[in-house]
Amino acid sequence: MRHAPVPLTRQLGMYAYRGHTVLELRGEIDIVAATEIGPFLDRVTGRAGARVVFDLRPVEFFDCSGLRLLYRARVRVLERGGQLRLVCTHPLTLRVFRVTGLARLLPPHPDLDAALSRSGAASGSL
Repeated sequence: MRHAPVPLTRQLGMYAYRGHTVLELRGEIDIVAATEIGPFLDRVTGRAGARVVFDLRPVEFFDCSGLRLLYRARVRVLERGGQLRLVCTHPLTLRVFRVTGLARLLPPHPDLDAALSRSGAASGSL
């Protein structure tokens, strides 16, 4: 079941799901979007024990700026004892994750329930 995210920026919405904060990125995630999204991600990932899911299913374009956002969020969450999960189904975005190695650090899942069904730190170690 999809929830209606609270819009934080044009490319970022947020909602709660099964005890996790879901950050839904949408549209084009480029350097301009990353600049707008970054402060919101820092707030969410700065909390001790944060349980965060990035949902990239609505993303149409994802460049290295988006990769930097996710990697920074991953480091911040893990440093504070939290968990970070990723939902992604777009073939080109998945390819970017595989080619860059980020898929090993932050394994993508096809939907929220699959992402949350994994126990432990699915986002790997620092």
